[in-house]
Amino acid sequence: MPEAEPGNGTPAPDRVIEVRTAPATLSTASPMPRRPMPEDFAISLRALRAPDQRINRPGGERRQPMRGYEDTFTDIVDFILRVTHRIWEEKAVGYLYEHYAHNARVLHDAGSTYGREAVIEATTAFLAAFPDMRLYADDIVWCGDEDVGFWTSHRLTLVGHNTGWSVWGPPTGRRINLMVIADCHSRENRIDDEFVSHNVSSLVRQLGHDVHATARRTAAELPAPFAEGPAGDVERFIGQGSPERLDPDEPGIEAFVRRTLHELWNWRLFDRVQERYAPAFRFHGPTDRELFGRADFTAHVLAVLTMFPDAAHRVDDLYWMGNERDGYTVAVRWSLTGTHRGPGPYGPPTGRRVHQWGLTHLAIRDGVIAEEWTVSNEFAVLQQLHRPLEVTA
Repeated sequence: MPEAEPGNGTPAPDRVIEVRTAPATLSTASPMPRRPMPEDFAISLRALRAPDQRINRPGGERRQPMRGYEDTFTDIVDFILRVTHRIWEEKAVGYLYEHYAHNARVLHDAGSTYGREAVIEATTAFLAAFPDMRLYADDIVWCGDEDVGFWTSHRLTLVGHNTGWSVWGPPTGRRINLMVIADCHSRENRIDDEFVSHNVSSLVRQLGHDVHATARRTAAELPAPFAEGPAGDVERFIGQGSPERLDPDEPGIEAFVRRTLHELWNWRLFDRVQERYAPAFRFHGPTDRELFGRADFTAHVLAVLTMFPDAAHRVDDLYWMGNERDGYTVAVRWSLTGTHRGPGPYGPPTGRRVHQWGLTHLAIRDGVIAEEWTVSNEFAVLQQLHRPLEVTA
């Protein structure tokens, strides 16, 4: 298999790559099986340099074992890159029959769908609303192998014009530029599980609608998973105890990220931003938030926890690629549960319990977090806050 050129993880011509992998660190917070993580960027968009050339010239020698995948795919990054292009830009929506399992589950911003036909329906509707859609791949983080399957986190930018009808109403002609992250599990040529956030609050705003007013108008349409129901304690700690303590000496990038997020969001140790984030830290967030520097990011965390003072943050999945020399790219899927009891950008306190989830990419260099890209179901959070109360006899 091709060997990587020293220093940049880029494949040397006419040689096979050897992909170095390491097992994931198992934590008490991680429900996932042990999965090999790539210890370099030999298979990555960074190594491709020009992804559009890979799309336009498919095929080539296979660069990693991929039992059951079409021979035309050279590696898992190539699979995700070209399947996405084939379905969305070539508008070959029927390829979903080849690349999605019949019982695929998709969790999206407002709820979930089950089955491949639901994926085809949603894809067709989105393309009808934005028929000139272009999808630009920004990064693909991956882990796994042909035995346990591959996990991929695809961060991309959607660009197009709203010239067709959508769930938001008649065409506006507006141009959208939208950050999206899709986390998938695939095995033997088919995706069977997907978590995707389309940054709906940003989409609504770019279409020219007022985000809060639209959330209020559509709140009654929120699906069952976010419906009002009995609310027990938020599980940040038990009774009058303290949050769980994670081992401060556990080595590895996964332990570093889990510890940082847990201590920042659950222990409220806001000084961790000064310790573990770069001075020139950049944050690209939902509804097009752009923050620069540690002070701005600290203010953002404080604002969220003021609105939801009992909030509990949980890492639901985490995988990474890279090494100490070249840095790391980490994909995190997370959830946050809390009660809306404080003032903030979501409006006056409602006392409602909300569930937020999101997808994050972290760029870690020289031992600190240098950049973050996050999308979440923020629009669904606003809908939860505005959902009409159901009065029963």
